[in-house]
Order: sequence, then structure tokens, then C-alpha cells
Amino acid sequence: MGAPPAGRGRIARAIVAASALLAVLAIPAAPSAQGAERVRQSGPVPRTVVLDGPRLSLTKLKLQLGDRNLRRTVRDLTTQADQWMKQGPWTVTDKDQVPPSGDKHDYFSQAPYWWPSQPKTEDNPYGCPYVQKDGQRNPDVDKMTDRPEVGKVFESAYELSLAWYYTGKRAYAEHAADILRTWFVTPATRMNPNLNHAQFIPCKYDGRSIGIIDFSQGFTSLLDAAALLDTGAPGWSDSDHAGFRTWNKQFLDWLVNSDFGKEEGAAENNHGTFYDMQVAAIATAVGDRDRARQVLRDARTKRIDTQIAADGTQPQELKRTRSFHYSTFNLVAYTRMAAIGKHVGVDLWHYTGPRGGNLFKAVDVLLPAATGAASWPYPELDFRAYAASDIVHAAADAGDRKARAALPKLQTPPGGDLWALRPAVEQLDSIAQG
Repeated sequence: MGAPPAGRGRIARAIVAASALLAVLAIPAAPSAQGAERVRQSGPVPRTVVLDGPRLSLTKLKLQLGDRNLRRTVRDLTTQADQWMKQGPWTVTDKDQVPPSGDKHDYFSQAPYWWPSQPKTEDNPYGCPYVQKDGQRNPDVDKMTDRPEVGKVFESAYELSLAWYYTGKRAYAEHAADILRTWFVTPATRMNPNLNHAQFIPCKYDGRSIGIIDFSQGFTSLLDAAALLDTGAPGWSDSDHAGFRTWNKQFLDWLVNSDFGKEEGAAENNHGTFYDMQVAAIATAVGDRDRARQVLRDARTKRIDTQIAADGTQPQELKRTRSFHYSTFNLVAYTRMAAIGKHVGVDLWHYTGPRGGNLFKAVDVLLPAATGAASWPYPELDFRAYAASDIVHAAADAGDRKARAALPKLQTPPGGDLWALRPAVEQLDSIAQG
């Protein structure tokens, strides 16, 4: 299935037109203690990749007009943003370990589910050989700082940029800009645009293609964070924008042309889904919409047809010891791809494969457990019902009646339900994937 139906296209154009009209209206706000005020203009519509820019612009106007529910949600957002104001920026060069390349500008992480099988000694400091324990996270992984710190970069820059966009508080934007600039732009502290040494296994591999998921699960949030800052944020300059765009072009080239990138793209489970999502998102962000469109079109047969069964289950993810987590995890990638598809004219939500699988069915499988109506019938070491919250929101927005009916019954995620402010699916029960 190609472009969205004509009716949906008219609705999208109407939203854009309404946003543009409202943005220039001088609508008086309720008088404040300091006297009558006027609502700020919403500014340029963000050219986001996963998030819906016109929708954000309208949400911002509703907030400025006094929507009480949105004000409460903004308080949840700013509570999180305020915590990030006390942290960062981070740099890939600030680590004790040196990657096999000898260059601290190279990202370096360890495989989370691999454990030493022998005591650590002076002659065998890692305790090699390593053995895999699926779903059981080796705490030694966090001794390597790149992975936890880049996770903080993803989350902090996103939440700070959103907080600035909705509140106009200058400090949020300046700190978000500093975080992005330090990790990706400034020559002395920037990361090299590759993942050659991600998820290494001591005494076994210097890096693995599977390590690309260290970035693919969260990197699209940075693309949207930068798009928000591009609407005129203080502290984010034209040179910052250009530097981040250059980094993304180089990283996209590595993803598409490196051996690791090709291997990850050939993966048949969630790794392949997230790889496609990341390539499509970065391609959209740097203006290569043809590449993004082709990746998403191919994903219908390459991913949905092979990963989602007629009953909506995801057999490859059900094999895992964290089957609910991984079922939601894979759908994070799918729903984000569907959101990217809206920008480039590829409809993933309404595609059904020849065996009957589609995204709506995959979400509906989660609903009984997500709402507490039934227990999850597959292996799960640490069940978190709220992991499905954003996914259910996305399906409801796309027209799934079962999902919409389930919304009032969902478990609220830690930190509150932020869907109204950032309608893009997050992995709400994030763990170290592998």
C-alpha cells in the first residue's frame, strides 16, 4: 500500500493550514496577576522526523490558550527536564577504556547478556571465555561508560528540547544544545560516526553488528530534538545545525555501506526492524526521502510479512525470556517507522501481509495484559504493563478501536503519560537490549 488515502491527505493539509493560521492570530489570554497578556505565536512548524510537527504546533497553541490537562502534562515533562539540567553534557572521549582502534572518539560498549565463565585473575582479567545468558544483564557492562552516557544524551536532549518548545524557558534549550554539540559536533569531544566497537565480547569480538541497536533504539529522538531546536532555540546556532547534519550524513553512509550495517540490515528480528527505522529516519532528516521511502516500502514484505503472524503475535520475540518486553520493543520500531511513513507517503498501519499479519493485530495482542484483563501467557522475567502504553496510544491514533477503548485502562508509565506532548512511541521499560 502506498500513499495514505486522499481523505487523510486533505485532513493533514487542513491541520497544517489551521496551524499556520492560528500561529499568526493575536488571541488574548486570560489576564494574569501582572495584567492582560497575549498568547505567544507558536513559531515555525517543527520539521520533525517521527513526531508530527503540525500536531506539536497545535498542541503548543492549546497549551498557550490555557488547556488545563496539557498544563498538568507539561509539569510532568518539566519535572524530568529539571533533573537533566543538573547533568551533562557527556562526551565519548571521557572514558577509561580505550577501544581496539586506539581512538577514544570511537564508541565502545560491551554485550549486555554475556558473562564470564571463569574467575577473573591477573592472567585472565575478564574471566574468559564468555557465555550468553539471554535476558540476564551483566553488571560489568555499566563499567564501560559510553553506553549509559549516550542513553542519557538521547533522553535528556529530547526532554529538554520538548520542555523548551512548550515553555519557552531558555535554559532548557541551551542545555539541550550543549548536550548535542558536545557529543556530535565539537571536534575535541565528538564521537566518530561509526559503531565499529559496539557490544564487544571480551576475548571473542572487538565489536558486533548487533551493537548498532545501542543507537537505533533511541537515536531518532535526537533527530526530533534537533528539529525542535531548529525552530529558533537559543544556544543552537546555524553551525551547530550544520555540524549535526554532517555527522548524520556520515553515520548514514556507515550504516548503509559498512559490513556491520549490512549484517544488521539482514537481521530478521527486532534488530532488523530497528535498523530499517534508523536508516529511514536519518535519511528523512538529511533530505534523502527517496531512500527513506524505499526502506519503508520494503519493510512491508521484509519485516511485517515475516515477523507478524496472522493472529498478531511476533513468534521470534515470543522465544525470548522477556517476551512482553521484546514484543513491545519491536513495535516501538514499527510504530516509529509508521510515523516516518506519514512524512514520506508510505502507509504501514493499513498494510496487511498475505498471511494476514498487520500492525493493528500486533498491538491488539498486547491489550489484555496491558490493561490487566489477563496475564501475559508467554515467558517474561520482569513484566511491566506500562511498556505498551505508547504503542496503544499510537494504534488508537491510527484508528484502532480496540486500542482506543483500552486507553483509560492502561498503567501510567513512571514519570507520567506524556503522549499528548510527544506523540511518538518510547521504550518505556528500557533495558539493555541484545
